[in-house]
Amino acid sequence: MALLAAVAASTAAGSSPAPILFDDFSYSSAAQLVSHGWIVRTKPGWPGVPGATWRAANVSFHGGLMRMTSTTDGTSAGTTQTQVCQQRKFREGTYGSRIRFRDLPLSGPAVDQPVESFYTISPLERPLDPNYSEIDFEYLPRGAWSLPQSIGYTAWETFSPVPHWVAVDASRRQDRSLNGWHTLVLQVAHGTMTFYVDGLRVARLGGRYYPEVPMSINYNVWFSAALGKTTVPRSYAEDVDWVYHAAGAVLSPAQVSAAVRSLRHDGVSFRDTVPASGLASPCNL
Repeated sequence: MALLAAVAASTAAGSSPAPILFDDFSYSSAAQLVSHGWIVRTKPGWPGVPGATWRAANVSFHGGLMRMTSTTDGTSAGTTQTQVCQQRKFREGTYGSRIRFRDLPLSGPAVDQPVESFYTISPLERPLDPNYSEIDFEYLPRGAWSLPQSIGYTAWETFSPVPHWVAVDASRRQDRSLNGWHTLVLQVAHGTMTFYVDGLRVARLGGRYYPEVPMSINYNVWFSAALGKTTVPRSYAEDVDWVYHAAGAVLSPAQVSAAVRSLRHDGVSFRDTVPASGLASPCNL
C-alpha cells in the first residue's frame, strides 16, 4: 500500500513512474481519434436494438469534447447506436473520466430509453465464459428494464446472452438524475472495485466479480429494446471531456483531477505509456 500511495502521489504531481493513458479528445476528426488507439464500432450486434446500425459517423468533436450521438425513428432499421473503445490492455489501477450525461434528447421527443455508459470490458468468448471481465458506470436517464431513472455501478463475473439470458453480476444503484457534467472515478486494486461520482464514494464491489483479464476502456450510447412508438426522429448524446488511467496505482478522485490539470497545464493532450497487450478490442470482434 505504501508503494501504491507513493505512485499515486507522484502521478498526481505529473511525474508518474506508473504507465498512464490520458486523452482530452482535442480532435477534429475520427481519423485522429483512431490514430491514438481508439476504435469506433461498426460491427453489428448486441447490445441494444436488434438490427440497429453501429455508426462511426455518430462520433463528432466540439471544442475539445468527444460527442457520441445515437438516433432512432422508432424502427430497428432507423436506429443508430454508438460505441468507442480503447485497446484491450487495462485491468488494475485507477480510471477516471469527465462526462456529460443528458436526461433529454438533443432533438425530438423524449420517448425512448437510452443507455449512457463509461465502462471496461473484455470479449465474451462463449456463454458463461469464466474469464469474462466487465465493470460499468451505466446511466439510465429514462429508466429501462423496469428500473427507474438511475445510475448503476456494476461488476460482472460472466453472462449468457439472449435468448438464454443469465447474468452473474453484482450491482449497486442510485435512483437519481445525473443530468450534466460529472467526474467518474474507479479504483481497481486488491480484489476491490471502488466507484466515485464527483469525489463521493458511491459503491464498492469485489469477490468473484473482480476482473481476471485485460479489458478495453469504452463509452457507448445505445437503446434498450423498448423504443418509443412514434416515427418522429430523435437523437440522444453523451459528451466526454477527458479520460485518465494510471495502471497499478490507487489514486483518489482529487489526485486524478490534479493529474489531469497538470497534464493540461503542460500542454499534453494525449499520452499513452500503458504497454500494448496484443489482444483484440471488443469493438472489432
